Amino acid sequence: MFGLFKRDPSKRLFKAYERKLTEAMEASRNGDMRANARLTEEAEALRQEIQALRQV
Repeated sequence: MFGLFKRDPSKRLFKAYERKLTEAMEASRNGDMRANARLTEEAEALRQEIQALRQV
């Protein structure tokens, strides 16, 4: 019953993941490939965290 009001942490991480991918796409469009690579790497780390939470 008390789990009803508990928030799902994977939803928050998924929003952050999508935000990082959007920022990476915008950096790529602006020609900043280093920022694109850095943001994509951060997004992949978030994706791995999401997968780890979903497996547990």
